[in-house]
Parts: sequence; C-alpha cells; structure tokens
Amino acid sequence: MPATDHDVAIVGASAAGCAAATLLARRGLSVALVERSPDPAAYKTVCTHYIQASATPAIRRLGLADRIEAAGAVRNSIDLWTRYGWVRHPGEGELPHGYSIRRERLDPIVRELAAETPGVETMLGQRATGVVQRDGRIRGVRVAGRDGDERELRARLVVAADGRTSKLAELAGVATRSWPNRRTTYWAYFRGLPMRTPGRAQLWFLDPQVAYAFPNDDDLTLIAFWGMQRDREEFRADPDHAIRSHFAELPDAPRLADGEQVSRWLGKVDMPNLRRATVHRGMALVGDAAQASDPVWGVGLGWAFQSAEWLAESVGPALAGGGDLDEGLKAYRSRHRRELAAHHLLISDYSRGRGFRAAEKLIFAAGARDPVVARKMHLFAGRVLGVHEALSPATLARAALVLARGGGSGGSTDAGRSAGSAPHPAEAEPGGATAPPGPPPGGAGPTRAAGSASPR
Repeated sequence: MPATDHDVAIVGASAAGCAAATLLARRGLSVALVERSPDPAAYKTVCTHYIQASATPAIRRLGLADRIEAAGAVRNSIDLWTRYGWVRHPGEGELPHGYSIRRERLDPIVRELAAETPGVETMLGQRATGVVQRDGRIRGVRVAGRDGDERELRARLVVAADGRTSKLAELAGVATRSWPNRRTTYWAYFRGLPMRTPGRAQLWFLDPQVAYAFPNDDDLTLIAFWGMQRDREEFRADPDHAIRSHFAELPDAPRLADGEQVSRWLGKVDMPNLRRATVHRGMALVGDAAQASDPVWGVGLGWAFQSAEWLAESVGPALAGGGDLDEGLKAYRSRHRRELAAHHLLISDYSRGRGFRAAEKLIFAAGARDPVVARKMHLFAGRVLGVHEALSPATLARAALVLARGGGSGGSTDAGRSAGSAPHPAEAEPGGATAPPGPPPGGAGPTRAAGSASPR
C-alpha cells in the first residue's frame, strides 16, 4: 500500500478542518487535508448559517473576515422574544457581532483559503477507510478514492473534522455520548423579505417551540420553525401551511407573503446532541466531530472555527518545535471542556422540550425591561459569556431587583406585545431562581454508544 508522511492528517475539509489545516500549516507544518467530496465548491446544506460573535476574533485571525464580507456576509445581531417581551439588541457597534452567510458561499471560501496556504495538500474525493495504529496510538489514516485504491497517510497527529456523524471517530473507536433532542425543524429561504428591524435577526422562544428569521447574504432570509417531534405530523402533511400559520401569529414577525420563497421547505427530524472525547489515543477531534449541540442555537459553525484555533494553539508549538505533543493535546482537551461543556449541557437540557426554569424566566423577564441584563443576555446568546457568568448570582440579583421595582433603567428594550402585557415570572416553579439549569435529569440524560466508555 502506498504511504506518505505528513506532520498532520485532517479528515474533513469544511469549516473546522480547513481552519485547522490553515492555522497548523502557517506554523510550518505539512498538512494532508482529506475531503470525501470531489467538488471544491461542495457545501453543507443543514445549517443555520449563523456564526456567533464568540467566533469573530478567530475568523479575523484566519484572514476570513474580509473575504466573507466581500461575498456578502451579514454582520449579525438579533432581537429575542419570549412571553415576557422583547429583549432588543442595543444597536450596531454596541456589542460584538457575528456573521451570517450561507454555507454555499462560506465553505468554498474556507476551502480555498486552506488550499492556497503553503504546506497544505488538499485531497478531494478521498474517504477515510481506517486508522493506522502503532504502540496503542493512532499514527495515521488510510484513505481511498472512488477507484477503491487505498493509501496510508502517516502523521504525527490525526484530526477528525468530519462532522457530527464522524466516520473517522467511528473507525478509531472514539467514545460518543448522546442526549435526546425532541425538536424537529423545517426551514426555507426567502428573497427580499422586509424585516421589522432591517438587517437584524429575530428569534421567538415560544417555550418549547422556537421560530426565527435570519437575514443572510444575497438578500436572502432563512425562515425556520422548530416544533416538537410529537407534533411533526402537522408539519409533514403540509409544512408550508403550518409554518406560514405559525409565523402569522408571531409578534412583529415579517410577513412571509411579502417575500419571494426561493426554496422548498426542508426538514430535519433526528438531531441528537452528541459529545465525543476530544482527544483519543493521540488523535484530536474538532468542530461537530467533537461536539454537536442542538442546532436551534446556531452554535456549531462558530465553535468549528474556535475549536480549530484552540487545537492549533495547543499542539502547534509541540509539532513545530519538537515539544511534548501529549501535553499539547491535554491542553486542548481541557480548554474545549472549559469553554463548551457547560453550554452543551444547558443546550441539551433545553432540547428535551422542557419549559423555562425559574432562573431563565427571571433573566428573560428582566432582560425585556433592563438594558444591563439585556446586554448580558446578548453576550451569552453570542457565546461571548459562559453559562456561569451569564447566570451568576450578581446577574440574577440584578434581575430580581429590576422586577421587584417594576421596571428597569430605561430605554433599549420593550416589554411584551404591548405596554404592560408581559406576565411576571413570580409563579416560577419551586427550586429557586438562583440555581442555573443543570444537566438532564434521570432518564433524559446522556446515553453512550454500545461498548464505549465515557470520554475524559
């Protein structure tokens, strides 16, 4: 079997894989970038196309910001609605922004960036067929083209960047934990759809259903409705009627009849929350291969760029300078867990279809009245703030004080569909408003793939 040697072999040439390849090659490393699709313009179709603000610094350091803005990427911001009222974004320049750009535009750009980076060898039309192991460690990957001929890519580091259904993780026997997601979704694209606040996204928490309108490039807006699996027959029978009916009832929603629907309604039923060991016998996992959370939050794309950067920062010095690679992988695993594990648990918990908990009711109600609480909510929604900071005792105390005083410090938010219409969350369920939501209890907790161990 033919074999070649590289410093790094990455399987998956989408956002996470291309970002990791680019960053590692910039350190002088040789990188084999393997992609199953033979088409350099291939792109992911199931995506919210929403890049959270937390990823913008990584995108800038990659050199992608100017490229995607030239391709029409929208600097995103969002207004959030619950039955307690609107939590309005304070306006452009007031908070860090993310980007909204369809994967049809984004994926070829990140692939081109990687391909033009010295040290990256792009291998399109190749699929992973096995891993190369020696002394209990993964030392490479076997790949094959459409003709079936296999070759070995030997590497000091192998990286799985091939998405939530990662074939490489399966081949390597990586432990996978799964949390149920009881939501189902349908979405479509509309051109020229007038938004109530031009250029700003809208998200409605209908508790537990979710709806949103996300402006994107090329004057397109993604319209999506996330119902519960128990109600999927309503959407399956006639998704157009069901979703248009729901949107007609949403406060301040765009009138879908005022835009041109340019795609059919697409649907997705089964989207479990997954988390894998980010380091496994010397192999690393990034993007959705490491963690795939309920896509209703639009976190996956941003975390793909961020996890790729964390990996390059952690292992790059060791690979380039002959240091301890295992120490670098240990640092990556720790950072990934520190940055994302709490977000994933909270997201997985809410994807069960439960209603808001006491702390969430308190924060949403206060955020609709007080710009200080609203600012923290938007920073958390953009994953700039972590779970414990967003739901800290100080934040909850301020929220309680805002509601006790019957208002807030003024002007950037508005409560309810009309003045005074938002209910007060005083009837919150027992358990106290100071305890942030935890992991799924009892039978709704994580399950493991047969024969796998809990990831470290």
